Amino acid sequence: MSDADMPHTEAVHRQHTALSVLYAALTVLAIWVVHEFVPAVLWAGVLSIALWPLFERIGRWPVLQSRPRLVAAVLVVLVAIVFVVPLVFGVANLSGEIHNFYGQMQSIERDGLPPPDWLAKLPFGSQQVTAWWRANLADPHSGGALLGRLPRGSLLMYGSHFGKQLVHALVTFGFMLMVMFFVFSAGPTLRVQLLRAARRAFGDDGASLATRMAISVRGTVSGLVLVGLGEGVLLGVAYFFTGVPHAVLLAALSAVAAMLPFCAPVIFILAALYLLAQGSTVAAIVLLVVGVVIVFVAEHFIRPMLIGGSSRLPFLLVLFGILGGFGTLGLLGLFVGPALMTILMVLWQDYAQRK
Repeated sequence: MSDADMPHTEAVHRQHTALSVLYAALTVLAIWVVHEFVPAVLWAGVLSIALWPLFERIGRWPVLQSRPRLVAAVLVVLVAIVFVVPLVFGVANLSGEIHNFYGQMQSIERDGLPPPDWLAKLPFGSQQVTAWWRANLADPHSGGALLGRLPRGSLLMYGSHFGKQLVHALVTFGFMLMVMFFVFSAGPTLRVQLLRAARRAFGDDGASLATRMAISVRGTVSGLVLVGLGEGVLLGVAYFFTGVPHAVLLAALSAVAAMLPFCAPVIFILAALYLLAQGSTVAAIVLLVVGVVIVFVAEHFIRPMLIGGSSRLPFLLVLFGILGGFGTLGLLGLFVGPALMTILMVLWQDYAQRK
């Protein structure tokens, strides 16, 4: 290179550097402007990656071939139904329970609360507990005074906060469905563009890493959501046959708890304790045994196989990614955490194999 070309080369290098800085600044500015919608976009990305095989399968139907927008609409409607129907059912049950709760509070303040029959069936301390109940709750004056000490203002504040969070979650869910529709409408074109951009920016290794991250997210969704739903259904059947009240609602709570590792036992253990307090000892033991078997098989065999097997991650890293992601990013971290662990695993393997 001649001396005359040096200033021109330096000028071109400075222009490329300035252009990169400009791109980065504009990207940060754009993210800051739309940061309120970032959770919806991230959720849409996670679900789009997880549902992409289903999108391709539906797109091969003869009626829907070469109609990506119609396929996207069908899939988004299915997602909305899967999420909205249980939510409506849960809110309706919760509203009914709250109404009954306030009715019971008014009845206690007016007439007192007589001791329930199951107190006499307690294995020990039955007489003492019954005597305390009669002295503090069965008398209208004592029961009303005890209820009067409840922080009703705090309860109303928590209820208002819960309502605001529910509305915010529904708005985020609506934007997520919109983003999912546009992602699926773009179809394979968007996938090719993303892989091309990753290959151009980071080479073939970058494109391979992006693919492995997508596989990790898909496996995590399958391992958490599908296994959690399966646990909820099986535990719901156990609740129904052992006589636990509100079996469907408890099944839904168990499914949500089962999406977090080792959280489902909290629900069925409480249900077993309720049956034991009611005197149904055999039903309580059956529910406890069935619940332990379901959770043991799901947590130690099915879930590690789906999550770790899809991304080739050790189960310990999967567990760290799930729990750490949940603690840092909430529910979204359940799916982002294992993807980040995949990145670390790939980087470590590349560093260890590099000569």
